[in-house]
Amino acid sequence: MNATAHSPAPPIRVAARRDRSRLWSVLCAIGFAPATVAAGVLTLASERASRCLTYGEQCEPGLPDWLFTWGLGLGTVACLIALAAPVARVRQAALTTQVLAECAALLEILSHA
Repeated sequence: MNATAHSPAPPIRVAARRDRSRLWSVLCAIGFAPATVAAGVLTLASERASRCLTYGEQCEPGLPDWLFTWGLGLGTVACLIALAAPVARVRQAALTTQVLAECAALLEILSHA
């Protein structure tokens, strides 16, 4: 009897997909500060905001200010959860929440343009 004919097949290795949600969370948190400065500059470059700042005219409110505060706070908490969570699914959900909260905060700044 041939020993090689009945030998078991080697196990098939499935390539595990690396979860980079921690890296993306840190990059989004670091990128939020320059994005906030850029949104502020774009807002001040608009005619309405610069007229409001210079002459006090046409100062119409944009979105409520609490939206920025809550967006910043929720983004910070979501970043901490994305860094500390041991489960990949939780980290990915926290990263999604972080990005959406940061976008809401930037939208509040741009609403004053």
